[in-house]
Amino acid sequence: MDETLVRKIRRNMSLEEMVSLCSGNTGWETVGYPKYGIEPVMMADGPHGMRVEEGDDSLGVAEGKPATCFPPAVLSACSWDEGLLEFIGKTIALEARALGVDLILGPGINVKRSPLCGRNFEYFSEDPLLSGQLGKSFILGAKSHGVGCVVKHFLANSQETRRMTIDEKIDIRALREIYLKPFEIAIKDGKPMAVMSSYNSINGKFVAQSRYFLTRVLRDEWGFDGIVMSDWNAVNDRVKELVAGMDLEMPGNGGINNQKIFDRIKEGKLRVTLLNERVERLIRFSYLAKENRRFYAAPVDIETKGHHQIAKLAAVESMVLLKNEDSILPIERKKIKRLAIIGSMAFDPRYQGSGSSKINPHHIDSPYEHIKILAGDDISVLPHQGYIHDEVVEQAHLEDQAVELAKNAQLVLLFVGLPDHDESEGYDRTHINLPDKQIALIKKICKVQPETVVIVQNGGVIDMSWEHAPKAIVEMFLGGQAGGDAIAKLLFGENNFCGKLAETIPMKLEDTPSYINFPGIQDEVIFGESIFVGYRYYDYTKKKVRFPFGFGLSYTTFAYEKLEQPALVLNSDGAVTVKCRVANTGKLNGKEIVQLYTGKDNSKIKRPLRELRGFKKVTVPAGKSVEVSFVLGLDDFSFYNPTTKRWEHESGIHEIYIGASSRDLAIVYPIEITEKLIRPITRFAYISDFERTERGQKVLKILLDGFKEIMGEGQDTDDAFLIAMLKNTPLRKIVEYSRGIFTAETIDKVVTLVNSDEPLDDLTFETLVDSKEKKKGFFENLFGGRDENVSIHSKIKDLVENDQAMFVLRNYFDDETFASEYLQLAIKMGVTLDKAQKLLPEDFFSEKMLKEIDKELRSLAK
Repeated sequence: MDETLVRKIRRNMSLEEMVSLCSGNTGWETVGYPKYGIEPVMMADGPHGMRVEEGDDSLGVAEGKPATCFPPAVLSACSWDEGLLEFIGKTIALEARALGVDLILGPGINVKRSPLCGRNFEYFSEDPLLSGQLGKSFILGAKSHGVGCVVKHFLANSQETRRMTIDEKIDIRALREIYLKPFEIAIKDGKPMAVMSSYNSINGKFVAQSRYFLTRVLRDEWGFDGIVMSDWNAVNDRVKELVAGMDLEMPGNGGINNQKIFDRIKEGKLRVTLLNERVERLIRFSYLAKENRRFYAAPVDIETKGHHQIAKLAAVESMVLLKNEDSILPIERKKIKRLAIIGSMAFDPRYQGSGSSKINPHHIDSPYEHIKILAGDDISVLPHQGYIHDEVVEQAHLEDQAVELAKNAQLVLLFVGLPDHDESEGYDRTHINLPDKQIALIKKICKVQPETVVIVQNGGVIDMSWEHAPKAIVEMFLGGQAGGDAIAKLLFGENNFCGKLAETIPMKLEDTPSYINFPGIQDEVIFGESIFVGYRYYDYTKKKVRFPFGFGLSYTTFAYEKLEQPALVLNSDGAVTVKCRVANTGKLNGKEIVQLYTGKDNSKIKRPLRELRGFKKVTVPAGKSVEVSFVLGLDDFSFYNPTTKRWEHESGIHEIYIGASSRDLAIVYPIEITEKLIRPITRFAYISDFERTERGQKVLKILLDGFKEIMGEGQDTDDAFLIAMLKNTPLRKIVEYSRGIFTAETIDKVVTLVNSDEPLDDLTFETLVDSKEKKKGFFENLFGGRDENVSIHSKIKDLVENDQAMFVLRNYFDDETFASEYLQLAIKMGVTLDKAQKLLPEDFFSEKMLKEIDKELRSLAK
C-alpha cells in the first residue's frame, strides 16, 4: 500500500477517530470509517475450521455456523506434512471467504511444555521446529486465497491454570531456543497479517506490556510488519500495552480503554507519535483486507462433500499406529468373520476439543458406521457400548456384556479415550490417565480375547501403562469430522498408516520434565526444565519412554542406507547437503517421515544430545527406494548464548543423525565446523577465555610467567588451586588483587592486544603491566595471603631445608622422630606441618605443641 496515502489518511483523522481504531467495534469486527476508505475487518476462530457465530456474543462461546471440522493440530501435526497443512489452510480460507471472514484466529503454535495443558489439542508439538514449520505452511495456504492468519498465542501460553495472571519464570535461553523459535519461523517465513499476544506474564511483566517482545524481538529483529492484537479480554493496562507495541484490543468494549489513551495524550503523558504508528498499521491492515476481498472473490457455494474428503485425507495422513503385534492389522476379511466393535467412542466419537475453537461440523463420520460398510456381508459386526462417560454411575452390566461379546468374537476393536469434559480451553488436566472404567475394560477384554486392537481418542497424550495387554494400539487423537471414515480405511488396509508422534508419550506423568513445576504456585510458575522440553529432556536424562517423539509404525517396513559423499565440512557462510536412501523393504506401498537431528558428543555447552533440524515425508513404493537430501547451515548447529545475547556455535566435530524417530537414528554422519567462534575479550572476560584463541593463549602465557616471577620460588606456582583460581577470575578483578601492579589502563591494554592484529613477538610482562617493580605477595587478597616466611602452614619438606626452622623444630623433635617412616612419608608427599599433626599418630605431637611451634616460627620473621 502507498505509504503516502496511509499518512494522509491518518493526518486527516481526528484524535478521537484515531483512538477508536485501537479496539474492536464488536466481538469479531474492527472499526470502520468509510469516508477514509477504512473498512471493518471481520475475524473468527479457525485453527481447524471456521467458527463464525450467528450473533454477537463477545463473552460467550456460542455455536457457529456450519463449517468443515478438520483434525485439530494435535492430530494434523502427526502428519509431519507441510504440504498437507498448506492444503488445510487453503481449504479453511475458502470457507472463511464464503462466510465473510478476513482473518483466521490461528494457527496456535505454542510449544507443548506439559501433557497436562488443557489446550494441547490446539497446538502442534513439543518441538519448536515442527511447530513453526507446520504453522508457517498453514499461513501460506490461507494467504493463497487472500485470507490472513493470526499466529497465537505469543508467547509461552503453555497452561490454562490462572492463565490471565500467571507469571512464568523462563530463562532467556529457553525463550530463544524453545518458546520464541516457532513464532520466529512462522512469522519470518509465513508473514502473517497479525500476531495475538497472550494473557500471561513472563519474568514479571505481562507479554502484552513487554516492549522487548512486541517491538524489539517481533518487529526490530524479525521484521514483522502486521498488527499485534490482544487475546480476548486480555488487556490489563491499555496505555502500557499501546506503548509496548499492541495495536488492537479485542473484543470491542464500548471505548472504555480508548478513552484512557485519549486522556493520556491530552494530559501530555503519552506521545501522540506512538499512537500515529499504531494507527498507520491499523489503516494498512484494513486496506489489505479490503484488497484481498477485491482480488479473491468469495465462493458462492462451499463444496462441503469435497472439503469433507480433504478432512478425511488429513486424518488418514496423521493417525499413528503405535503397536501391531503379529501383524494383527490390517483386518483380513478372509480370516475374520466375527468382529466386535466395543466402546461408546466408536458410535459417538470425540473429534475435536472444547473451547473457542469448537466447530459446528456439517457431518460427523462414526467409526462404527464406516467399519460396518467396509466389513460388508462377509464379516458379522458385533457392536457394544462398553462404557458411559460417567465415573459415578455404575456400569457393571455394560462391562460384563462387552467382555462376553469380546470372548465370542475373533477380533475386537476397542474404542476408548478422554471424555470431552476431561480437557478443554480454560483449565488443565490433573492427570493423564484414561477413566478407570475404560482401563478396567481394556484389561478384562484383552484377558479373554488376545486378538484386541485398542483405538484411542484424546487431545493430549495419556498414560498407556496397559500397552502390553492388546496386540495393537492406534493413536487416533482427535480426528475431525471425517475421522471415523479415516480410521476404518486404515484398519482395513485401504490406506497405510504414515503418521508419527509429534510429542513423546512418557512412561508416567512423574517422568515429564515439568512435573514438579506445573502448574506452579498461585500466580507463579518456574520453567525449571529450561531448554530440556520433551524428547530433549528424555534423551539427556536417558529416561525410558513409552513411545518416543517421531515414532509411528506402518504396514510396510523401511531401511535406511548411508550414501557415499565427500567429508562434510561447514564454514560460517556456507551450507552442506546431506543425503541418504530410504528403501521400502515390505510388500505394500508406504510413506516414511525421514527425520534429521544434529548434536555434539563432546559439547562444552549444556545442550540437548540431539535436536530436530529437518524432516521430509516421502512416498516409497513397495520394493523401491528413494534418495532424500537435506541442506544444513550453521544455524542448525547453534545455541543461544545468554551472556553475549546472540546465537553462537562450537567449532569442531558435530554429528548429523537421520532416522525414523528421535530414538531410531540409523545413520550418523560426522561434520566439521571449521569456523571458530571468536568472542571479543572484554574487561569482564575470565582469564580462561584467553585460551580460546592463539593470541589469547600467547598473552595468557606471558601473564602467567610474569605471575610466577613476581611470586618467587617456593610459592606453589604449580598448585592446581592457584591456576584454577586464576583462570576463573574476571580480568577486571586483577586490579584489586595485584596491589597496584595492574591498573585499569593495563587491563584496557590487554583487552586491545588480544582483540587486535598487532604483532606479539616482542611482548613481555613488563610492557603489559607498565611496571618494573617486583612486588611480593601478589594475589594476597585473592588467596588470603601467601606468606613467604615459614610457618606451620609450610610443607615439612621446606621446613627441614630451612636452617632457622630446623633450629626451632629440634627443640620439639629428636633425630629418631625425623628419621621415622611416618615423617619421611609426609615429607615426600609434600604435606604441610599443620596437616601432618592431624594425619600422624597422636604420640608424635599434640595440638598444643603445634601452637607453640607456630608461635616460634612466626617469631623468626620478626
